[in-house]
Amino acid sequence: MNTIETNRYTNAWREFGAQMSRPSAIVVVSAHWYVKGVAVTAMERPRTIHDFAGFPAELFAFQYPAPGSPAVARRVAELLAPTPVSLDVHDWGLDHGTWSVLAHVVPDADVPVVQLSIDATKSIEAHVEIGRCLAPLLNENVMLLGSGNIVHNLGMIDWSKPGRAFEWAEVFDHETQRALCSDTPTQVADMLRHVHAPKAVPTLEHFLPVVYVAAVAEAAGLRLSMLVDGGDFGSLTMTSAVTTATLGGGRN
Repeated sequence: MNTIETNRYTNAWREFGAQMSRPSAIVVVSAHWYVKGVAVTAMERPRTIHDFAGFPAELFAFQYPAPGSPAVARRVAELLAPTPVSLDVHDWGLDHGTWSVLAHVVPDADVPVVQLSIDATKSIEAHVEIGRCLAPLLNENVMLLGSGNIVHNLGMIDWSKPGRAFEWAEVFDHETQRALCSDTPTQVADMLRHVHAPKAVPTLEHFLPVVYVAAVAEAAGLRLSMLVDGGDFGSLTMTSAVTTATLGGGRN
């Protein structure tokens, strides 16, 4: 819903987008392309994917017509070698994990966007290593964006708590923030052993984009800081962390 709303999160994303240096392309790791295998979108014109149900018609009508970049897709595959990377020219596109954030960061949809899948079969250590391998893109004026949530538990949503999180969710989110903003942000992976992790991260796909952002920042020698944080409906947090070249955190 943040795509079509104006709130503290979308205002922060829009302000960040207005102030950042314009990238030549954006590579996105979205929670919503969680599959077996590593793939990267390599089509000239990726479609806008509406991968959800039960939302207003306005959200289904939303289009984000950013161009793709086969050249950047090939560069991603080159950086991840020897990990096999499929160049997807037909099947995927830009899912709502990508365009719900970029609708505010790059509202004109005039920067090429490439999505990188999250391989559901890989270990947390393997995801950290993939993130590290992406770091050279920052020196090539390519922006890396991780779109997920630090806390994401749809089964525990409390609709009476808009703009608020449960106490356990706040604790988990704040301790994750401390890890992200440390000298070794990849220690964020250790949060999966936290006492509140079973509730905060019942499944990995929404947390892993945060791990990718941490790995990219650490490998590039960049420090992460918080752009905006906060909870919603008890069991979601919309925290976003940034460097001068990366953005990661909550979306929808």
